[in-house]
Amino acid sequence: MTTDPGTIPPHALRRVIETALEEDAPWGDVTSETLIPAEATATATLTAREAGVLSGVDVFVAAMHAVDASIGAVVHVADGSRFEPGEVLATVTGPARSVLRAERVGLNLVQRLSGIATAAARYVAAVDGTAARIVDTRKTTPGLRALERYAVRCGGGHNHRNSLSDAVLAKDNHLAVLLAAGVPIGTAIRDARDRLGHTVHVEVEVDRIDQIEPVVSAGVDTIMLDNFTPEQLVEGVRVVAGRALVEASGGVSLETVAAIAATGVDVISVGALTHSARALDLGLDIDVAV
Repeated sequence: MTTDPGTIPPHALRRVIETALEEDAPWGDVTSETLIPAEATATATLTAREAGVLSGVDVFVAAMHAVDASIGAVVHVADGSRFEPGEVLATVTGPARSVLRAERVGLNLVQRLSGIATAAARYVAAVDGTAARIVDTRKTTPGLRALERYAVRCGGGHNHRNSLSDAVLAKDNHLAVLLAAGVPIGTAIRDARDRLGHTVHVEVEVDRIDQIEPVVSAGVDTIMLDNFTPEQLVEGVRVVAGRALVEASGGVSLETVAAIAATGVDVISVGALTHSARALDLGLDIDVAV
């Protein structure tokens, strides 16, 4: 499998790496600057210790270059590609002190992103043959959203709204406030449509079958069926009848996702892609010459 995940916005990548390097070595790398000769050079290989889907190899290289632009880098495996244990993913060569200073930040990021990409690829494979699209959620690591959502794309998944500024998504707490205020959800949606620009996407979450018709009739673009059983999802898809996209959310795991996809929903949102993905085991083997 190889997929084209697009790119990470340069400003987002730069901000993450600068913050991480400052956190890791606020006054320099005392160990390397004390023990490693200034003239020493190092060649380091980023090597897979388990199989997976790669994401963040260019982030790894960018961390090296942020420390020292003279570090040379060769990428052997592209983001979005599968790899096997023992495979060399990238090689960097440069001043040993610089390589050692960038090592942990670069590794942390490529391991985290590859874990997300690998998890996403498993979910995508599980729904193969259906029309369902696997998407992430806003349950991302604070400050790392742009990178983690890129990793989801590396695994063949898709992104939900990026932020609260991107779309209307009324969830259970919004509906509770409307109910307390005595405002019917259908009325609230129609009033919102009158105020919003025509390009703004409107989605509403429901948790019961009887809530579907008032929401869909008000003109939403997507209706989210939250914590519905597969049988309830089938009924929900029937009630919506193509008038809006149907998103399934809640209770989604690798064990349940295939049954959810088989109900005919259009989108399956999976918070676990980012909030529960395990960092992949990648190593950096360094050979130093003085």
